[in-house]
Amino acid sequence: MKPKYLTIKQVADQTIDMFIDGEITAYAYDEGETSAAGFRDALKEAGPAKTINLHINSPGGSVFEGIAICNMLKQNSAKVNVYVDGLAASIASVIAMCGDTIFMPQNAMMMIHNPLMMVGGNAAELRKAADDLDQITKSSVVTYLAKAGDKLDEPTLKQLMDDETWLTAQEAVDYGLADVVLEANQMVASLSPKLMGNYHNVPKQFTDEKLVDTSFRRNLIDRVSASNQKVNQTLGGF
Repeated sequence: MKPKYLTIKQVADQTIDMFIDGEITAYAYDEGETSAAGFRDALKEAGPAKTINLHINSPGGSVFEGIAICNMLKQNSAKVNVYVDGLAASIASVIAMCGDTIFMPQNAMMMIHNPLMMVGGNAAELRKAADDLDQITKSSVVTYLAKAGDKLDEPTLKQLMDDETWLTAQEAVDYGLADVVLEANQMVASLSPKLMGNYHNVPKQFTDEKLVDTSFRRNLIDRVSASNQKVNQTLGGF
């Protein structure tokens, strides 16, 4: 069965379109989620390609799943065009760096920050967790700087990450983290409220219920409704 985030376009020209919509996870259970294993299988099914058009509209997710996806694309012989359709936040912005050319509409955004984790334990365990996060951060720093070239130095990048910076398309281009600004589109991010709740400086356009894609909430409502229906059917049979 073809993964939901893979479509094949212009097969004769060996051009494929791929989509990362929603959260990046180790286990992609819900529609729109993307895992490294699923992305790998999609690339295999697509076969050899001259061009990969990767569309990103994601609030981020698992650091190592994202790094794996980025490296898969870096190692692929195809030219990779990345389109940030709405939002490339957190590890999704790192995946975007795999593009040979990164396109962003005027109303799209990119968010960069230091990775985070949920942790508990004694003082020694908490100190080790902080050290681990410092090491994990280095992988993102290397990836951003490799794309930015001389437009961005390491101290400036680290400050941007410390501040959890939400970049407009033009700002991303100015820092070397994108290449081309396109006309604004109507795409909005497919947001996970759980994940977005971890961020501190989320712009209004990604929190206003009138603007944000409500598929997550609709999916939750559908599940609850289905569960209630089963209960009613079972109780009605007694």
